[in-house]
Amino acid sequence: MNEMVKFDESYNQIIAGVDEAGRGPLAGPVVAAAVIITQYFKELEEINDSKKLTAKKREHLFELINKKCIVGTGMADENEIDRINILNATFSAMKRAITDLKEKSDFDIVLVDGNHKIRGYNEKQEAVIKGDSKSLSIAAASIIAKVTRDRLLDEMSEQFPEYGFERHKGYGTKFHREILLEKGPCSYHRKSFLEKILGNKNKNKENKKENN
Repeated sequence: MNEMVKFDESYNQIIAGVDEAGRGPLAGPVVAAAVIITQYFKELEEINDSKKLTAKKREHLFELINKKCIVGTGMADENEIDRINILNATFSAMKRAITDLKEKSDFDIVLVDGNHKIRGYNEKQEAVIKGDSKSLSIAAASIIAKVTRDRLLDEMSEQFPEYGFERHKGYGTKFHREILLEKGPCSYHRKSFLEKILGNKNKNKENKKENN
């Protein structure tokens, strides 16, 4: 049997696995997912940490998980991230995903990826370090969160094609940093994340004004 299945079954409880996507990017929301795996199906053996899978495989598993499992999602947008910081925004997105899941099914315990329990969530929970490679339900949640967020960034790219969101999904690639320096941020950028990148540019502008 898959080791990740064994990990989940060792709890002898109904597990809701929770994970997020998008803590590090310079733009777009952080998205969380909560997943209950209710039945074994063959493709479960292909589920792993979403970062280790190809985009095509993630899309395939995304459809299967949504079809055969119980799924909840939640997000916090760039404005909320700027207002309350990325860690608190991540907790908010996770709680929204859990609330969405609760409307569809009961569960006994939340397993959340990482070393932080979800702040402000007062039900039974456990943080699992590297949970997306240990727990099948967390790994499934990581796929749902990643694909959901990637699709949102593809939509943002249609609105702001010059930033190439469909390529880098908001992460701080060389191209993304260069276009930010050239054009400045759009409405989807996390202003609190851009200070290091744009700080020098703004300082240079101020120096030019002082010298004129």
